[in-house]
Amino acid sequence: MNPCDDRPATGPGGAAHARLELEHFLPYRLSVLSNRVSSAIARVYSERFGLGVTEWRVMAVLGRYPDLSAGEVAQRTAMDKVAVSRAVARLVDAGQLRRDTHGDDRRRSVLRLSRAGYAIYDEVAPHALAFEARLLEGFDAGERELLFRLLDRLDELELKAEAQAF
Repeated sequence: MNPCDDRPATGPGGAAHARLELEHFLPYRLSVLSNRVSSAIARVYSERFGLGVTEWRVMAVLGRYPDLSAGEVAQRTAMDKVAVSRAVARLVDAGQLRRDTHGDDRRRSVLRLSRAGYAIYDEVAPHALAFEARLLEGFDAGERELLFRLLDRLDELELKAEAQAF
């Protein structure tokens, strides 16, 4: 079948199949865009500090919100708990994160950037902000505001849909 053809794909015996046009499928487009943007900014912290996307996201969250548990970091980043746990272990081993107990609750550990971690954070964060500014420079203030409102709305709707799915 010609990929530009609008007819549904057919399989053996001529059975019609559903037609999913990825170029118009929002989850696919968001994923591709997210991967492209993440990969572009990752070059800054990967080449200079040997950090992957997951490690940087953990550091970025803890730079803004110190003393979170690994589970709270996973929740704020919407990343898999296992991936966050592995990133935390690598960052602790590299001396970029500290793991402490939470006040009087010896069962709960919290994470915070070490001095070395803050040095990296303080160097990468301005690059990340400059990258974002370049990414959005073609939008006027109203378009930027609309974009973020729409993203917030999609996030809100997705969470509702996820809760109702089962």
